[in-house]
Amino acid sequence: MTKYELVTALAKKTGIPLRRAYIVVDTFFERLTRALMNGEKVQIRNFGNLEVRHYDGYTGRNPKTGQKVKVSPKRLPLFKAGLGLRNMLNKGQKTL
Repeated sequence: MTKYELVTALAKKTGIPLRRAYIVVDTFFERLTRALMNGEKVQIRNFGNLEVRHYDGYTGRNPKTGQKVKVSPKRLPLFKAGLGLRNMLNKGQKTL
C-alpha cells in the first residue's frame, strides 16, 4: 500500500476531501516520527508497537576482504506486531 492509496481509502471511508485526508495522514506520520525521535515508544492497540533501539558501535569485518571495519553506533526503528494483528493475519480476518 502506498501513501496515496492510504489517503484515498481514508477519504472514501470518511467522506472527507482528499486534501484533508492528506493532512490527517501527514500529521499522523509526523507525530509518530517525532515520538520515536524523542525516544518514546508508540503503542497502537491490536496493531503493534514501535520503538527505537540503540546499537553500540563495534569492530566488524568486510566479508569480501576480511579487513577490519569500524561500525558506528546507530539507532534503528523496531516494530513488533500486536496480538490482534498477528491473529488477523493467521486467521485471515478482514478487520481488527
